[in-house]
Amino acid sequence: MPPLALVGNLSYDLIDGGPPRVGGAPIHCARAFRLLERRATIVARCGLGDEPRFRRAFARLGLPVTLVPGSVTTTFGLTYHGDDREMTVERLGDVWLAQDVAAVPRGAWVHVAPLLSGDFLAETLSSLARGRRLSFDGQGLTRPRALGPLRLKGEQDRELLRHVSILKLAEEEAEALVGGVDVDALRELGPPEVLVTFGSRGSLVIAGGRAERVRAHHVDANPTGSGDAFSAAYLAARASGQSPFAAARRATALVHLMLSRHTV
Repeated sequence: MPPLALVGNLSYDLIDGGPPRVGGAPIHCARAFRLLERRATIVARCGLGDEPRFRRAFARLGLPVTLVPGSVTTTFGLTYHGDDREMTVERLGDVWLAQDVAAVPRGAWVHVAPLLSGDFLAETLSSLARGRRLSFDGQGLTRPRALGPLRLKGEQDRELLRHVSILKLAEEEAEALVGGVDVDALRELGPPEVLVTFGSRGSLVIAGGRAERVRAHHVDANPTGSGDAFSAAYLAARASGQSPFAAARRATALVHLMLSRHTV
């Protein structure tokens, strides 16, 4: 079975006006990998002064992490209204370069988790894709790298996407990229597997000439990090040989379990 890996910026999340919480895909995916009892190489970045707090967070999860020092930790303000949320970008984290991902093992299935457009350059993905299979979060195509209220803008970066095997999009990201959840338009983005998540309404999987909806059950819990957990569980299932559709069902079940336990 190929090794698993996760690369991405960490963040502070200011949820509904509360105190800063540690966040970012490395934290949320790590929780999913722990629940799945799967080992993964986690390479994450935060501001140099914030490293002790994030190291403690990973230690509580019982998972090792390689922290790449950065100048500042990405920070978001989030306000939830059910599945809907309003976001503001308070601080901008660092851009990843090819030398920053040297710790990712060859042969790995890697989830690349940008928080904003430009977190990962096409050259960085090109280096990372050599001998590896990449999953990519659509936040890196739709979230402008700018301070203030977050307004999605679609950017079909063909040079970046040609290195991606699995593209994961939230519904609003699909709308920003192709104007809606249009199966043909989503296929034309290029990656052989495209996933669109709809929060408590499940997901759409486009792969191998098929498109299939996967249902989910609503859980009354804070959904922060659900998309990251879905991506981690999907990647783990695909790396173990499950089909894209079976992997999406497995990921949906994992997210439901995490929300039920309030661990996302």
